Amino acid sequence: MKKIPLLLMGCGGVGRQLLHHIVSCRPLHSKQGIRLRVVGVCDSNSLVLASDVSTKELDDASLMEVCRIKSSGSSLHSLSNFGDCQVVSGQEVVKKAIDIADRFGKSTGLAFVDCSASSKTIEVLNQVADLGCCVVLANKKPLTASLEAYDKLVSHPRRIRHESTVGAGLPVIASLNRMISCGDPIHCIIGSLSGTLGYVMSELENGKPFSKVVNAAKSLGYTEPDPRDDLSGMDVARKGLILARLLGHRLSLENIKIESLYPLEMAPNVLPVEDFLVNGLPLLDKDIQDRITKASSKGKVLRYVCLIENNRCEVGIQELEKDSPLGRLRGSDNLLEIYSRCYREQPLVIQGAGAGNDTTAAGVLADILDFQDLFS
Repeated sequence: MKKIPLLLMGCGGVGRQLLHHIVSCRPLHSKQGIRLRVVGVCDSNSLVLASDVSTKELDDASLMEVCRIKSSGSSLHSLSNFGDCQVVSGQEVVKKAIDIADRFGKSTGLAFVDCSASSKTIEVLNQVADLGCCVVLANKKPLTASLEAYDKLVSHPRRIRHESTVGAGLPVIASLNRMISCGDPIHCIIGSLSGTLGYVMSELENGKPFSKVVNAAKSLGYTEPDPRDDLSGMDVARKGLILARLLGHRLSLENIKIESLYPLEMAPNVLPVEDFLVNGLPLLDKDIQDRITKASSKGKVLRYVCLIENNRCEVGIQELEKDSPLGRLRGSDNLLEIYSRCYREQPLVIQGAGAGNDTTAAGVLADILDFQDLFS
């Protein structure tokens, strides 16, 4: 039985779903001769560990208790008296995590998994990668940090996986890496990388006002609690930057042209979310409808896309042909059209659910298992 020690950072929706996947896949992994041995889980304040990480693991009951505690909004510190666990808090969290990485990096190896949404994990990830550990990310922010920090993180390509940062469980990063490694130059990528904005743009074609569609998307759980987190385009921009850097473009977020679907005077620091939903959104209906009418008069449709071409990356609404893959897209799926030497006339199209805790966590789990040959 090959045992893969694992330390998880981040117990939000994706992190908790990953723990559920690990537990539910025990019979399958046992047949495959694999055991994912979770030695630690941390949130922003505390790290819960097996009593002896060298020989023990957090059992499945402990992992489910972690999920229950975090779902209730509590800190992992409350697990200090639960089962055979130890808990460290505050400044000791990072120190202890690096100590564990050092110990396992010199022996069996360790899968260090970042399912947080923090911009502060980059230094820890770089340290554990230098110590010989494998790093798996669902967190986009380390890969969209400064170019210097990014270069250092990806300088260990055999020990870095981040498929879930762009398309959840879709094979986007893997497909691009295969094309790059076989010498098939990628000329252009255009894609709908937000399930929320994909849903919004396709629903607008049915004649519904922008404000009604956004409120409907929120009620369906497609948006963040404040839909402006989606409508700003920043999440799409981060995904686009990850893809652009993968293609070798030396870009930063500041280099990306980002179209927000609301004006600065409706920003979160100006207008409370309820005011935005009730009073702000309807003021945007006419402009969006005018753009839809203009596109329709040309036989085209509007899509909110990321375009990577000629060393530039831009994010925003574009008019596209109705019969193109993106033009035919409906609902909340993600879709990418990839144009290369081999896929010049007919692009390589990758489509499917590109969001959601379940799909994203499944992608993270697949990335972890992709490392199995590196563990002794």
